[in-house]
Amino acid sequence: MAVSYNGLWKMLIDKNMYKKDLASELNISSATMAKMGKGESVSMDVMERICKYMDCNIGDIMSFEKDEQKTEE
Repeated sequence: MAVSYNGLWKMLIDKNMYKKDLASELNISSATMAKMGKGESVSMDVMERICKYMDCNIGDIMSFEKDEQKTEE
């Protein structure tokens, strides 16, 4: 399964914010932001800080996407 942060990116757009604004406001490292941009997992501490700041639930900002593997019959 892959992690998707599309909900967070959409939320930032709706609030006229940039990723760098969020990182600066919550003291999130550039390495962590890069991981999120690549769809990699980050610590629950980071996710909790984002949820508190954005006033949302974790499901609003991230989701899991199933890897689509086709099997031949």
